[in-house]
Amino acid sequence: MNNIPYKIYLDEAELPKQWYNLRADMKNKPAPLLNPATLQPMTAQELSGVFCEELVKQELDETTPYIDIPQEIQDYYKTFRPSPLMRAYNLEKALDTPAKIYYKFEGNNTSGSHKLNSAIAQAYYAKQQGLKGVTTETGAGQWGTALSMACAYLGLDCKVYMVKVSYEQKPFRREVMRTYGASVVPSPSMDTAVGRKILQEHPGTGGSLGCAISEAVEVATSIPGYRYVLGSVLNQVLLHQSVIGLEAKTALDKYGIKADIVIGCAGGGSNLGGLIAPFVGEKLRGEADYRILAVEPASCPSFTRGKFAYDFCDTGMICPLAKMYTLGSGFIPAPNHAGGLRFHGMSTTLSQLYHDGLMEATAVEQTAVFAAAEQFARIEGILPAPESSHAIKATIDEALRCKETGEEKTILFGLTGTGYFDMYAYEAFHDGQMTDYIPTDEDLAPGFATLPKV
Repeated sequence: MNNIPYKIYLDEAELPKQWYNLRADMKNKPAPLLNPATLQPMTAQELSGVFCEELVKQELDETTPYIDIPQEIQDYYKTFRPSPLMRAYNLEKALDTPAKIYYKFEGNNTSGSHKLNSAIAQAYYAKQQGLKGVTTETGAGQWGTALSMACAYLGLDCKVYMVKVSYEQKPFRREVMRTYGASVVPSPSMDTAVGRKILQEHPGTGGSLGCAISEAVEVATSIPGYRYVLGSVLNQVLLHQSVIGLEAKTALDKYGIKADIVIGCAGGGSNLGGLIAPFVGEKLRGEADYRILAVEPASCPSFTRGKFAYDFCDTGMICPLAKMYTLGSGFIPAPNHAGGLRFHGMSTTLSQLYHDGLMEATAVEQTAVFAAAEQFARIEGILPAPESSHAIKATIDEALRCKETGEEKTILFGLTGTGYFDMYAYEAFHDGQMTDYIPTDEDLAPGFATLPKV
């Protein structure tokens, strides 16, 4: 009889007390952020005009493998962590696969996703610096919700620029943010110079994370006492999210389980980077080997069809340049239903790992993603977020491949959040109104044309 429980929980004493900095073990470090005016690496002083000072230190630290988690953040983590590591027995049975499937479920908090892991850390450092508030962008709304919760807890003002198509598709997510005291503005907006410029150039646009970032940065740098915080892409965010992978690895180790494949959805890189961190660390140090798989939407294929080049992280081209897999900051993604994956670029850390062949990537179409989400919900009883469902689709594909070959692989994937605020998308799928959009090479060309000459 199998003695692995359906849910593996850690004791409070086993919770991570340090974040793991994956870059410390990377032989090829991510390329530095560049000042767009001078094309020289951004200094701590320059970055401190946009980000909190302590977060800038974390962003630039490539040598410290473990960074202590402040006690106040540890205490807040205890209100929703540890998150359970689930054994998908029912899914395994339904697929009739010899594969063993585990998933780390991050939806067991009010924000509904993993984003709270970094939101509370960034808000904490803003409070420690004596700031009045922070600004940010949000796509599907999980990050904005998480940050509004963290700011409410610490007494900070929170201004959120929400991608317009998500603002319209997910009014209840917007209202949760407002319940926690945040102001929420659809982006692009007429509130900022960059928003007005984008609307003039792209009338009627549904917006993008790149647009919303530009607006949030403009506001943060123009109001005294505010700084900008970001929910993905940055090194500091992947650092905070490493609690996901650290917990997952500890839980697997308790039962002597070794994953063969680790799968995560990929938009900017926060959940994927957090989940895979300790596994890739072992891979880099030569202690173990894993197959790492990033799953992105076919409508916004940064890894699989992007270019590895320096690019702006925002559409308004006011942020530092980052070397990453990108579709170009001028690329406006189709309004697919995975709003958290609607970003033109990828984390510099993950981009370097992918470029060095340490991880793989695949792109999937949204109708297939929602079919997998529905299958998972009916079998496992959790309604997954559209973003998470990309990982579910790839996991099912890998499990069925094991069925064909007879291999008993152990698969770990990240279930980053719940889909209860995504019913508009599920409705479109059930009514047969959801379509698949895959950009042609001609569609991608304008975005690539915006790449800076670096």
